[in-house]
Amino acid sequence: MSDQHRCGHVALVGAPNAGKSTLLNLLVGSKLSIVTPKVQTTRSRVLGIAIRGDAQLIFIDTPGIFSPKRRLDRAMVAAAWAGAGDADIVVVLIDAARGFDEDSRRIIERLKAAKRRAVLALNKIDLMKRDMLLPLADALTQAGDFERVFMISSTGGDGTGDLADYLAQTVPEGPWLFPEDQLTDLPQRLLAAEITREQLYLQLHQELPYAATVETESWEDRPDGSVKISQTIHVQRDSQKAIVLGKGGAQVKHIGLKARLELERVLGQRVHLFLFVRVSEGWADDRAHYQAIGLDFSE
Repeated sequence: MSDQHRCGHVALVGAPNAGKSTLLNLLVGSKLSIVTPKVQTTRSRVLGIAIRGDAQLIFIDTPGIFSPKRRLDRAMVAAAWAGAGDADIVVVLIDAARGFDEDSRRIIERLKAAKRRAVLALNKIDLMKRDMLLPLADALTQAGDFERVFMISSTGGDGTGDLADYLAQTVPEGPWLFPEDQLTDLPQRLLAAEITREQLYLQLHQELPYAATVETESWEDRPDGSVKISQTIHVQRDSQKAIVLGKGGAQVKHIGLKARLELERVLGQRVHLFLFVRVSEGWADDRAHYQAIGLDFSE
């Protein structure tokens, strides 16, 4: 390693399901941000730290940017723009299969108006025919003001190494802000809650509405090296609670099993996971919940 280090914040922004969380996990080399087919899975700012040569890249995975209607939606979009505003470089992810839609257009126009330094990452290129990618990239670059364009696949890894190399060469010179072995500033309790919420969405698919969340109530490190985690799944109606529990509690047991296995993989230790389901009609308007996940309640 040379004497001259580089370090900078890189915001990953884009429309819902553009692949930001998948890209973050790939670049950091560890699961930090949950990934599901459900839109707006990422609710708060997730910070991931990667070392690339002499550079420390501090990635900010932001919620998808769209036209917000509810308080939670508005807070998530505000968090995304705050992440972009704090960054040294903004990477705009565009789902190539979705094309140049209105959400992407609004993002590009706002960044251009703010004169923000940005690069374009055209994602999911493995799902597109090559002869369709160049016209799309051309339309996007004409609409925006991008320093570079990368064609990538955040699932397969195509082009992501070139993107990481460019970012490592472009972030400012300066000392690293985190220890070399630190991957995130996300508290373990919040990461554990997010992993269970991921399984909640993956196992129930379209059965459970968007308005559900998970809270880690207690975390107990045991002498044998294992950890006991108790979590509450908050839903808004009794009918949703019945969906999560399933017949005879079978569904919540299955969700708990999947979440426990993923937690053990991520944490590297044995996990004893206990899940409880509670009807909390107003959780989406609870100031304390917003503060816990780093969102601004006033938005």
